[in-house]
Amino acid sequence: MPARDSMILRVDLTAGSFEHRTLEQCAVDRWIGGRGLAGAFLYPRCTLSWDSPDMPLILMAGPLAGTSAPTSGRMCIMSRSPLTGTVGDCSVGGALAFQLRRAGLLGIVFTGRSRSACGLEIEDGSVRLEDASGLAGRDTRELRGLLSGRGSVAVTGPAAENGVLYASVMVDDCHAAGRNGIGLAFAAKNLKYVCIRGSGKVPVRDPARLSGACEQIRRLMAASPVIMGEFGLRSMGTGALYDLMHARGMMPTANFRRTRFEPAPGMNAPALKRLYSTRRTGCAGCGILCRKVGAGGVHIPEFETMSHFSALLENDDTACVVKANDICNRLGMDTISAGSTLACHAEIIGRRLPAAEILALLEDIGRGRGGGLELGSRRYAAGMGRPWASISVKGLELPAYDPRGAYGMALAYATSTRGGCHLRAYPISHEILRRPVATDRLSFSGKARIIKIAEDANAAIDSISACKFSFFGATLEEYAEAVSAVGGIEVSAQDLISAGERIYFRERLMNQANGFGAGDDDLPARFFREAGTSTAWMETPPLPREGFVEALRRYYVIRGIDECGLALPSKCIELGIDAQAEAADRL
Repeated sequence: MPARDSMILRVDLTAGSFEHRTLEQCAVDRWIGGRGLAGAFLYPRCTLSWDSPDMPLILMAGPLAGTSAPTSGRMCIMSRSPLTGTVGDCSVGGALAFQLRRAGLLGIVFTGRSRSACGLEIEDGSVRLEDASGLAGRDTRELRGLLSGRGSVAVTGPAAENGVLYASVMVDDCHAAGRNGIGLAFAAKNLKYVCIRGSGKVPVRDPARLSGACEQIRRLMAASPVIMGEFGLRSMGTGALYDLMHARGMMPTANFRRTRFEPAPGMNAPALKRLYSTRRTGCAGCGILCRKVGAGGVHIPEFETMSHFSALLENDDTACVVKANDICNRLGMDTISAGSTLACHAEIIGRRLPAAEILALLEDIGRGRGGGLELGSRRYAAGMGRPWASISVKGLELPAYDPRGAYGMALAYATSTRGGCHLRAYPISHEILRRPVATDRLSFSGKARIIKIAEDANAAIDSISACKFSFFGATLEEYAEAVSAVGGIEVSAQDLISAGERIYFRERLMNQANGFGAGDDDLPARFFREAGTSTAWMETPPLPREGFVEALRRYYVIRGIDECGLALPSKCIELGIDAQAEAADRL
């Protein structure tokens, strides 16, 4: 399926040794790259403890990375999640995937544990491990300055050193591999940073065909108002969703106890644009440029961060929201889990946190003075005897879409293989943005099949290394054409969907091997017992429990799992997933 020059670098950090290995083409054809191929390396060892030296940490690009394909600058970073125990993966932008592919590699697989802090540096064919023990305590901004000139850089901050379970990895200037505590997976191996610089070209089997596919993708993206409109992603960034969530009564407020935040209209993306005189930036090879940078280089938070450090914490101080984002990025912490854990704390202690306290607590958490907040909301709330105050699924804190206002999102949160994640299926696309086809957001009708298909499609998108935002305009048809052009092997959209189904099903198998089942495919009881904030023109009732349970039952049937949430052997055979066939020594 992808190009036939699929070189993987294996790094044994215990021995300090490297091995270049060309993957068997059957493995590449089957798992594509990115998230799919990373999972193939994780699968045989998925039951190991997240901090075992033998647990792999994988950085994997897809077949389109480093080519002219639009929005192809994504990379998957995967291990077992320290925060949840599930499959732990992040799709991250920046230039890391481009540089990796131009250095002649499709991915890097780390095993072992270095005796002291180290950094991996790659420059074309040169690979070396450098001592990083002198970098302890440095924040990510300082580290990027010290590593300037060495290509694309992925670094961890003090939060990873101090055991924060939602520690992140920062790539280049402002791109976060934030969720699942992937930064702590780096720290478990004493890996402080990765620098990659490549000067080669990614082979493209049919350049003319790729050029035609790229032109079709760009035209479709240009015609999408969600992407290119006056208030679309290119103009306003992901903060464009802030007003939509407020208008739909889906803004998580006061730790999801309410669904409207009255100061929201004065804290939206246009307000940030005026206050900070923002300009566009983004990932390598991207024409959307959804990231926003203000005067003086201040990074403007994305939608999830905007929402969680404002409405979720009942905080109407815009400067505090921007500063909270900066603190999390500098210390290396996921903003969603950080904001949600603080909101959980505020509910437990029974008072709103003022702006100064929010910022002080974030500094304390990242610097090792978290007092339990570094453990994430689920463990913190349980330790305080208030487990209901953690608004999470499988231990991963929910992002900024209240599920009482979008029933597909409710189901998607529950079935997500990495915990409370909006991106596994992203039903906001059709429930709120009305793309590609509008669905009734307050109904479970048809949602089981829609969510399953979307999960499969997004698994494929994460594997070819494309950005999900481009699919507000383009489709897998156009991207399949681009993959075919690059690899020289005919690939259809259905081929990608089929691969996505295998990838997603295998993730459920890995979670199942670690004890996850139907009881984990659920939402916090609050959503079924408590109404959201109603207004004179809009009611937000509790989620109907019976409708949710029936939708989940239908999803299980469609996905090929039984009533206990466990994989049906017949489905494993149908998809050709065999643990023995995925043995690590074959990859």
